[in-house]
Amino acid sequence: METKTYHIEGMSCNHCRMAAEKALMSVPGVEKASVDLVSKEAVVTGSADEALLSKAIEDAGFNLTK
Repeated sequence: METKTYHIEGMSCNHCRMAAEKALMSVPGVEKASVDLVSKEAVVTGSADEALLSKAIEDAGFNLTK
């Protein structure tokens, strides 16, 4: 199982953080996702495809970068 850290742009409140976390958890292959509002970082554990993670975050209204 792999753990990667991503930067999420566009979050401004706890609701945003929860929406981003929910979007990441909806991606097949994600075992665990934790989003920190202050650092704007997401730590994702699992074997999910990076393109699917990015699309899920974009669909939630944010941008995912490495």
